[in-house]
Amino acid sequence: MSAEGLLTPVSRDWQDQLRESFSNGQALLDFLGLAPADVNMSAAAARDFAVKVPHSFARRMLPGDPRDPLLLQVLARADELEVTAGYSADPVGERAGAIARPGLIHKYRGRVLLVVTGGCAVHCRYCFRRHFPYTQNVNGRARWRDTLDYVREDDSIDEVILSGGDPLVATDAHLAELVAAIAGIPHVRRLRVHSRVPVVLPDRVTPALTRALTHPRLQSILVIHANHANEIDAGVAQAMAALRAANITLLNQSVLLRGVNDNAAALADLSEALFTAGVLPYYLHLLDPVAGAAHFDVPASRARALHRELAARLPGYLVPKLVREEAGAAGKTLL
Repeated sequence: MSAEGLLTPVSRDWQDQLRESFSNGQALLDFLGLAPADVNMSAAAARDFAVKVPHSFARRMLPGDPRDPLLLQVLARADELEVTAGYSADPVGERAGAIARPGLIHKYRGRVLLVVTGGCAVHCRYCFRRHFPYTQNVNGRARWRDTLDYVREDDSIDEVILSGGDPLVATDAHLAELVAAIAGIPHVRRLRVHSRVPVVLPDRVTPALTRALTHPRLQSILVIHANHANEIDAGVAQAMAALRAANITLLNQSVLLRGVNDNAAALADLSEALFTAGVLPYYLHLLDPVAGAAHFDVPASRARALHRELAARLPGYLVPKLVREEAGAAGKTLL
């Protein structure tokens, strides 16, 4: 029996669904018919970084399977408590000089990233910003105006990226206001949004959202985040169709995760599922060395071998670039 049949239907309103999310690992395991010992669940790890999983995402997990690739991404486990050399709270150097204004990260030439919100629809255990100081970098409306002055004063910036947390947990009104302000800066040509929400909570993709994310003067790009083909269900495909209909370019970035997608078959299935849904595979990231996530690491040598195998299986347009993000580098490092 699938998880879909085991769960009482929840509201279709995305904000209600966020409020109804699983907020502790035991409830999620009860739903899946698993015991804490089956998965090495840790209450201490959950206190360090809370569990948050929308029911819509949990319904895609296989009941009774302690190695389900979606479950492994979101369940707090004892492995997170191990201290590993080289893993830190600031794995890509964002706090070490890249925060140009509160809520604005300027790492690469020509583009800046805005931290729209500190909230997410799901807490991925490998998140490179799980220790990020959101309280100091989430702006109110007045401070956004001051922060965007930085963009207005630098005409080399032609792309603004909305990130977080996850920018799509913000309201439509907030996003529309922010996008309109960005569109009013003459030298900005592109708006890019990085979000996992359309994957884990596809009901968030509404006509009001697509209107908020588009502006006649800007090219809009949405980079979703899916790591396994099982994440792409009919609801996600429908959300992608609505976004494409609004002329939003769709890309995907994944993280190579041990036990989740570290085999060529899983990666190939993901690329095929994405392209069928109208999304182009874009990046396959090596794990950022964030404290608490070392158990997900796949060595670079293994990653290169997997990427070669993937390239032998698929046409080139379905093979994402294998990259690593390094503190202080001028861009992503291709492997």
